[in-house]
Amino acid sequence: MCNAPILITGAGQRIGLHCAERLLDDGHRLIVSYRSERPGVQLLRERGALTLQADFSSEAGIQAFIDSLKGHTDSLRAIVHNASDWLSETPGNEAAVFQQMVSVHMLAPYLINLQCAELLQRSNNADIVHISDDVVRSGSGKRPAYCASKAGLDSLTQSFAARFAPTIKVNGIAPALILFNEGDDAAYRSRRLAESPLGIEPGADVIYQSLRYLLDNPYVTGTTLAVNGGRHLN
Repeated sequence: MCNAPILITGAGQRIGLHCAERLLDDGHRLIVSYRSERPGVQLLRERGALTLQADFSSEAGIQAFIDSLKGHTDSLRAIVHNASDWLSETPGNEAAVFQQMVSVHMLAPYLINLQCAELLQRSNNADIVHISDDVVRSGSGKRPAYCASKAGLDSLTQSFAARFAPTIKVNGIAPALILFNEGDDAAYRSRRLAESPLGIEPGADVIYQSLRYLLDNPYVTGTTLAVNGGRHLN
C-alpha cells in the first residue's frame, strides 16, 4: 500500500509540528496525536491531517488512542514517536513524575508499536522512529526520571528493530539543543551554544532531515542518530 498515512505523536508544536508540516509538503497523508488543543493542531487540521487527541500518561489513555487510531486507518507507512513530557522531580512527587515519564516515553511507544505492527506491515515500506534525547549519554542530575525514560526509549529502538526485522525498520533520533524557547535570555543562550563545537541553534529542520534519511534509507535499522552539534566531542 503506497499511500498509507504517517503517524506522528505530539505534533502540536515545535519540532513535531515542523516535521508534520514538512511531511504534508512532501505529499504524505498524515495522522497526528495531540494532548492539548493548540494553534498548530488547527493548522495541521486545516491542511488535511487527521488529528486525534491523546493522553499518554496512563495505560487507559494509550489504549484509547490505539483504538481510535485503528478506527480511522487500516495501514500506516510509519510511526514517529515524538510525544514527550518535561517534568522535574520535587520532594513528595518523585514517584508520580517517574511513572508519568515512563508512561509517555516508554509505555506509549511500546504498546503502540506492538498493537500497530500489523498496520505497518500492510505498507510496502514501514518505519518506526523514536525521538529520544542526547542527554541520555551523560545522565541528568536535574531530571533523572526524564533521562531514564528516554534512555529506555533508546533501548526499545534496538529491541523492536530486532523483533520487527525485516518488514519494519526501527530507528531513533537523539537531539540536543535544537530550538530555544522565547523566554530564554542571552546569557542562557550563550551558555548552551558553548556546549557544542558547532555552537549554533540549528532549528527544527535538522530533525526533519534526519527523519527523512531514516524513512528513505532501506539499509538502516536499530540505529539512533545523534543530532547534537558534536557535543560528545567536548
